[in-house]
Amino acid sequence: MINREENPSYINSFLDYTATILNKSPNTIKEYNYDLIMFLRFIKIKFKMTSEKDFNKITVKDISLDTIKKIKLEDIHAFLSYMAIELKSKATTRARKASSIRVFFNYLSQKANLIEVNPAQNLETPKLDKRLPKYLNLEESKKLLDATANEDNRNYQRDYAIITLFLNCGLRLSELVNINISDIDFSELKMTVIGKGNKERTIYLNNACLKAISEYLQVRPKEGIKTDKFNSKNALFLSERKERISRRTIQYIVNKELKAAGLDGNKYSTHKLRHTAATLMYQYGNVDIRALQELLGHESISTTEIYTHVNNDQVRSAVERNPLADL
Repeated sequence: MINREENPSYINSFLDYTATILNKSPNTIKEYNYDLIMFLRFIKIKFKMTSEKDFNKITVKDISLDTIKKIKLEDIHAFLSYMAIELKSKATTRARKASSIRVFFNYLSQKANLIEVNPAQNLETPKLDKRLPKYLNLEESKKLLDATANEDNRNYQRDYAIITLFLNCGLRLSELVNINISDIDFSELKMTVIGKGNKERTIYLNNACLKAISEYLQVRPKEGIKTDKFNSKNALFLSERKERISRRTIQYIVNKELKAAGLDGNKYSTHKLRHTAATLMYQYGNVDIRALQELLGHESISTTEIYTHVNNDQVRSAVERNPLADL
């Protein structure tokens, strides 16, 4: 939760702008708030505006716009350097912070006209390491499904449906958590999910998904479901407390079932299951890269293209099939 009372008014105005005009998701807005609070705490230290030794206890509500106007590009670089050297932050983390700062200062200078000079105008994104995604192969995926179908687990129908959707549809964790029963169209064999940036997309359901969902719905609690702000009554997946299942609970389920399947729970995660779905579809489904982009909800085709590089066997096979190979 965002504690707006601890924010300067210009940050709250920025958050309102991102929610109403940029139509960012609640998770993205929360990340913006976290990133900016962290950045302003660093600014108070750099500008010698605090004697607080505990970084997380530094308050930022008292940082005025006059202070914001003094921030220069080198101060932002110093913050990113602090993250890299002192906090050992990954390039992806620093890239997100840079993006948050860039959007924030663009708002202050171009949208709200609260400052005249945008210090982040020439801020570059930290160069990211290009790493191939980790994923389960076909046999490991089958082992995971088999382990999850163990009837000794009293929630096996629910957990099996969760793993099945991850491995077949390439959903993000947030997308799976927020699935409502009303989002599923059984007659058209599809469902609607809300992805990044509140963008809606259609996921087509294969037989495995339809069967797993149907079997879970037969045992899903009908009575005693909580009436709350999370719309638990309409939620597809419920916790044992009869409320919409949480991200943390799903992460726990995935980790538990990975271990039950004899797989490394520390090596894989819910996001790795998304990678698995994308990789298996690309390797075995003869899927067009544009279709895969649409399915995964990637804004840029470059994000999807990483799945064209993950199968070394395909690369080797392509070389061997070269008509000049046997000359």
